[in-house]
Amino acid sequence: MFRKLDDVISAYRTVAEGTGKIFAQLTDDNLDRSVSEGHRSLGDIAWHIVVTIPEMMSRTGLGFSSVDWKSMPPSFAREIIEGYSDVSDELLAAVRDNWSDEVLLQTDDMYGETWPRGMTLMALVNHEIHHRGQMTVLLRQAGSNVPGVFGPSKEEWKTFGLNEPPY
Repeated sequence: MFRKLDDVISAYRTVAEGTGKIFAQLTDDNLDRSVSEGHRSLGDIAWHIVVTIPEMMSRTGLGFSSVDWKSMPPSFAREIIEGYSDVSDELLAAVRDNWSDEVLLQTDDMYGETWPRGMTLMALVNHEIHHRGQMTVLLRQAGSNVPGVFGPSKEEWKTFGLNEPPY
């Protein structure tokens, strides 16, 4: 759980940077890639990350104008990428401009439970990281580049002058 606003801002900037790297690999051609029929596609997962930000934060009283959380996934990668950029910037600005360390301790109804806002923000971060992992698998299956987020990806080892690990 976050207890300091500065920690929220720092952590989310890092998360958004990594998510931006993954979203940059989205193309109109790979958006429909899914692990199997009946599962979310790469575009669906990406849009789910985008709309979860205003959906979750609306439960805390923060309103967002850049993305309608009830909207369907766009058909074009550029729209998803721009939507994420807009809504993640809006999240950082809204939290920075409207909240304080004390506000992080205030509670809200979250899906039938009572969560402090600092916990809501931690859940939002963890949710985004979870779905980024799913996206990297789908990107690899689609033949797209997979960027390193927490260290180099398979494709980046040589860039860093390293041999690929044997496992």
